[in-house]
Amino acid sequence: MEEFQGPEPRGQMMSENPRSLELNQRKWWISVFFCGFLIFAGDSLVMLLLNFFYVQDNRSESNQDRQYKGTWTQALIQNAAFPILIPFFFKFSSPNPETVSNQTNNGWFRVLSLYVSLGVLVSVYSKLYALAKLYVGWGILVSTQLILTSLFSAFINRLKFNRWIIISIIFTLAADFFGSPAFAGTPDEDETDAYDIKAWLILIFPTLAFSLSLCLMQLGFEKVLVKTKRYGNKKVFRMVLEMQICVSFIATLVCTVGLFASGEFKELKGDSERFKKGKTYYILSLVGLALSWQVWAVGLLGLVLLVSGLFADVVHMCASPVVALLVVLAFDFMDDDFGWQRRGALLGAVLALASYFYSLHKTKKKEIAELNKRENNNSEA
Repeated sequence: MEEFQGPEPRGQMMSENPRSLELNQRKWWISVFFCGFLIFAGDSLVMLLLNFFYVQDNRSESNQDRQYKGTWTQALIQNAAFPILIPFFFKFSSPNPETVSNQTNNGWFRVLSLYVSLGVLVSVYSKLYALAKLYVGWGILVSTQLILTSLFSAFINRLKFNRWIIISIIFTLAADFFGSPAFAGTPDEDETDAYDIKAWLILIFPTLAFSLSLCLMQLGFEKVLVKTKRYGNKKVFRMVLEMQICVSFIATLVCTVGLFASGEFKELKGDSERFKKGKTYYILSLVGLALSWQVWAVGLLGLVLLVSGLFADVVHMCASPVVALLVVLAFDFMDDDFGWQRRGALLGAVLALASYFYSLHKTKKKEIAELNKRENNNSEA
């Protein structure tokens, strides 16, 4: 996991031998599956704990004045647990001291600008997502964001779409549409004017910010962290931890300012006292949420570095049917079961992942074939 072998420039690939490339690709596949596991685990834990939190808070039965409060707190919780990653950051080998010392002031400025801009963007979508989930629910949010991520990937990251990626996107949209998990924070239909102009704006802006952040993170890895040679010419796991820690730090600062500027911090005592299970479970649920968000974020950033922002979003969305099953098993929500629609969604998620993985397999196989051909031509010469 220390080094990633992601998509490399052609000149760098030519310097490798077939055996070395196969070994690097094997490490790369292990890293991809590990990051995918983190996303599935993080998504599951976050949704289970969010449902537990809102059930204990009686949020779905609240009046409209209290229904949409507490969003700065949730946004802060999403980013605040980044210090747990610091020991892991120092556990991995540090960059070459000569490489770091040779960085120009312009290089440091580019890195700092990247982290500040991403931190502000993450704080924006954290706040708006926390609000949007209470307005329009969970499922339609992630469906919209995949469409936007596809568009941004095409224009910002110059991603080349093939038929297997397009098939994967279609299956993913279907899987999420039919397999999104139940969410206890969504108000009853008679308590909100769902999908009015305000709801649509609250829906669009967080998905726009999230999709844009994924593509800008990919661009930051490729054009800033790799180009400035902070870690040589390699993609290493330490890059993921560095970006997550720095971006979450900025986002935490913004969310903390928002929490106090809005006066929402005054409501924390009342929220803890209103919690059915008591203050201890209130604190434990928030701590669990904070840790789960970091697990999810590290997996997401890992796939952005390894493959692309689009692939990370596909894996994130394909977790929905699995999360829905866990919510059905853990909670006794009315009219919530794992019926034929969600079973079909689970199958669609498997097909979506299989299609994208097949596309990646073909790409990696082509790299080895090109390198073998080049080796044969050199030996004949």
